[in-house]
Amino acid sequence: MRDNWDDLRFVLAVAEEGSVSAAARRLGVNHATVLRRVAAYEHAVGIELFEKTARGYVVPAARRRIIDAAREVDRAVQSVGRMLQGARAPVAGTVRVTSTDTFCQLILPPIILDLRSRAPELKVELLCSNAHVDLGRVQADVTVRPAETLPEDLVGEAAATLAFGLFRRKWSATGAWLGVSGALSRSFPGRWIGEEVDAALIVGAADSFPVLREMAATGQGMAILPRFMGQEDERLEEVSDTLPDMAVDIWVASHVDLADVPRIAETRRGLARALAAIAPRLAGNRG
Repeated sequence: MRDNWDDLRFVLAVAEEGSVSAAARRLGVNHATVLRRVAAYEHAVGIELFEKTARGYVVPAARRRIIDAAREVDRAVQSVGRMLQGARAPVAGTVRVTSTDTFCQLILPPIILDLRSRAPELKVELLCSNAHVDLGRVQADVTVRPAETLPEDLVGEAAATLAFGLFRRKWSATGAWLGVSGALSRSFPGRWIGEEVDAALIVGAADSFPVLREMAATGQGMAILPRFMGQEDERLEEVSDTLPDMAVDIWVASHVDLADVPRIAETRRGLARALAAIAPRLAGNRG
């Protein structure tokens, strides 16, 4: 026997509305159609699901578990329908992407250009912040952020690894340090500086890696930077044998409640693919 799940929605409508007339209004069909479809389902399963009373159609206690199970099947069928509809829908609308100033300035603009070339109806709003942005309050839809772990309320993937190195102005030989402040003080490099570098050697600080790069390039001191940033700046040289291996994952994630929204999910996947494609650069592997 092959169950007819389309007949099932008529059964559920009667069970939930309590009468054929109310079910017909809910489904937008006539009274006779509801009777016919309910009878067809009862015949297919070989069980009468309703007691016909003067007050309407009642589900006997012995049949309630069947109706409950049928309701779960209907929810699953509806869920599949929504997913299929989302898969067919074009990637369109606004997606707010938050990331650090390093990524907003140096990494994401060409990636977003490529995303929009593939989905012209997509509008990406780029929010630059080194501080944590609360995706639960819908301040942004997708985050691209270097971090050691992903918060429990976010879902996503680690697309690449961001490596760090120590840099100073070329040929300067300075031994002074530049520290980090603000939100960066809680980063891996920030914690390491706080634990390992003599405070007397720290002559300045900034809450931004691009700003630290500029300070180092003017000879103010040594700065821990994303390695690709230092390597790609001809004004700087890397100071070897000073830092331990220092790297964190680059996460592309959304809040759990937003993760399956088609435009957000497709944007997240596109960003992750693009970052994975430049993973050697982000890991500081030149050549």
